[in-house]
Amino acid sequence: MTQPVERQFGEIRIPMLVAMAGLPAAGKSTIAEVVSARLGATIVSVDPIESSILRAGIDANQPTGLAAYLVAETLAEQVLMSGRSVVVDAVNAVEPARLQWRDLSRRADVPLRVIEVECSDPELHRQRLEKRERNMPHFEEPSWRAVEQSLEDYQPWKGECAEMPRITLDTVNPLGQNVEAAVGFVTL
Repeated sequence: MTQPVERQFGEIRIPMLVAMAGLPAAGKSTIAEVVSARLGATIVSVDPIESSILRAGIDANQPTGLAAYLVAETLAEQVLMSGRSVVVDAVNAVEPARLQWRDLSRRADVPLRVIEVECSDPELHRQRLEKRERNMPHFEEPSWRAVEQSLEDYQPWKGECAEMPRITLDTVNPLGQNVEAAVGFVTL
């Protein structure tokens, strides 16, 4: 398969897939927004997709999270096939979700980079969660207890996932420092 190319500011670049990973309210979306702007990439975010699924009347007891990941994958694939880079904003806490992006990068014949985001200060993380206001009707923000439970369920990067090119950023560090590290990592 011939890779489509992306043109930006007169230079030719091969599109890439950047998958964000980390707990809710760790700072993934903020970093994803700035990095995607710097790269000229399209953001595909799972949470607004899930909010829309719920707004459509799909019962919350259904696997709406899985559906949102599958919709995000389809959208990301379409963008990649058009020759543009994609940043996927999702928790990606479990191996099947992570492998989904690896498989997409292979199908689209584009490089994959994973940016894992953590907040090593639990009190700061909790404050961010409690202050977070997103305009997503029908999508309930997780409680701090739910984030703690997500941490318990967050799988280690092992096996095939451990082989994915990945950087871990700690959001106790300044945003600019994290963005520079992320951009440097994905543009190697």
